[in-house]
Parts: sequence; structure tokens; C-alpha cells
Amino acid sequence: MTTDPPDGADVPIDWETGRATNLANWDERVPIHEAGYGLDRYREDSAHLSPVVRTDLAALAPFLPDGGVSGLDVCHLQCHIGTDTISLARAGARLVGVDFSPAALASAARLADQLGLDVTWVETDVLEARDAVAGDFDLVYTSIGTICWLDDLDRWAAQIAGLLRPGGTFYIRDTHPILLTMDPDAGELRQRDRYFPNSYAQQWHGEYTYAGEGKLVAARTYEWPHPLSEVVNALIGAGLQVLRLDEGWRLPWKFSPRMVDVGEGDWAWPEGERDRSPATFTVVARKSG
Repeated sequence: MTTDPPDGADVPIDWETGRATNLANWDERVPIHEAGYGLDRYREDSAHLSPVVRTDLAALAPFLPDGGVSGLDVCHLQCHIGTDTISLARAGARLVGVDFSPAALASAARLADQLGLDVTWVETDVLEARDAVAGDFDLVYTSIGTICWLDDLDRWAAQIAGLLRPGGTFYIRDTHPILLTMDPDAGELRQRDRYFPNSYAQQWHGEYTYAGEGKLVAARTYEWPHPLSEVVNALIGAGLQVLRLDEGWRLPWKFSPRMVDVGEGDWAWPEGERDRSPATFTVVARKSG
């Protein structure tokens, strides 16, 4: 009898199989996230922006013309159901949202239409984005819960460099790879999972998602760990100049039951532990012009 590997186990999975498994999972999350993301707030308040985008706009301000995205061409990679994409559009940018899930993009398009926002949606793997997306951009944006789903960061960074016009800016804020090594169910900060890549994916099984209520049938997923050095070096290798690297203790989703609500949609470890482990990292990079 074959025993299924435990959560976090290394498995020799090829990209296409891993991608297909993850796609089934993310398609199934869409109706759950439509409820969990609070879409009525966007419908009821024409000025409402996602907490993620509010944070990111403040971090981006020193690196953008006039301190904001108004009037800029922006490509949002791995946009899911589009709440952050729509928030950037509300801030005045011209948006293209990219995702591999047709169900997520259909949800995003419905919301944008309801709000009267003109956003272009492109269904493609982020690793093939340059060929699938027309035009080039002042800003390529990606944020929270993204690169762990990719097996090849050099290829990822090449797409970003190809999408940017000369002088364009890339921005990412994502879950810190150190946090992803922690045991979320331990009673203290305790590392459980590996930090460095080793050519294998990690297999996970989770019947519930991070927002909303509902049980997933397509509960298996595959993730690829990427240390912070790999992220930075992939961008440098693609010809981008890294302008800023930051690490933070607030996270816009609840990684562990022990995390506490610190307001504005963010979670953190209990006081006394926040200075012991980062929760997010942020990189701002630029294409030479």
C-alpha cells in the first residue's frame, strides 16, 4: 500500500503536473474568496482600496513619478480575483491583470464591470507573461502569496524585465521565506520546513483556504521554496537594478492561529516574538532606461 507523503514532504513533481494540480485548487478557491474578500466594500464605497494596495502604494511612492500610480501603465501579475488590481485602477492607473485561473479572472472581470472600471484581463502562466501580454509597462506589480507557486525564478524575472519599459519599476511584497519555514501550529516560534531549494517541490494538503468559509475538494497543492537571495539574484540576473529591500513583521493573512490582529487587515506574531522572525519582504527594482 502506498502512503501519501506528509505535508511539506519533498516530491519529484514536474512543472506541468504541479501547475495543473495548483490550478484546480485555485479555481476552487474563487467562490470562497469572493465571500471572504469582502467584495461588497468595493461596491458600496467607490474610494475603497484593498489594505494590501494601501500599504504598497505608500512603499512605492518614493520610486514613482509624482509619488503615485495615477496615469501609469501597470501590469499586475498573479492577480487572482482582482481586488488589488481594481484598487490600483481606482488609484488612477491603467491596468492589465494576469492570472492562470480562468475562474479567478471571470470573477475579477465581473467585479470590474460592476464598478465601471476598464481593466484588461489576460489568462496565462506568469512564466509566459511576456509573450501573452501586449505592450510594455511603467510598473509591474505583484504582491502576497505568489512566488512560492513558481518553480523557476530566473524565468519569472525574465518575464518582468521583458514587460517593463526602459526606466520602469518592479515591485513585490510577499510572504517572507523564513516565515514559510515555521510550524504554524507550534506553541512557539519553531522552524519545521526547509529554506533552500533542492529541485523538489513541497507537497501540501489543505481542505481550507486563508479567507472565507468552505471546504476544498482539490485540496492538494505543490510549492517551491525560494530564499530571499534567490529572489534578489534572479532580478539582478534579468538586468534589473535593485533599489530597495525591506523586511516587515506584519502580514496581510493569518499564517498561524497564534497570530494576532494588528489592524488594517494585518496579522503578526504575539508581542515579544515579532522581532525574532520576519513576516514579509519587499523588493523594488528598476529597468535601466
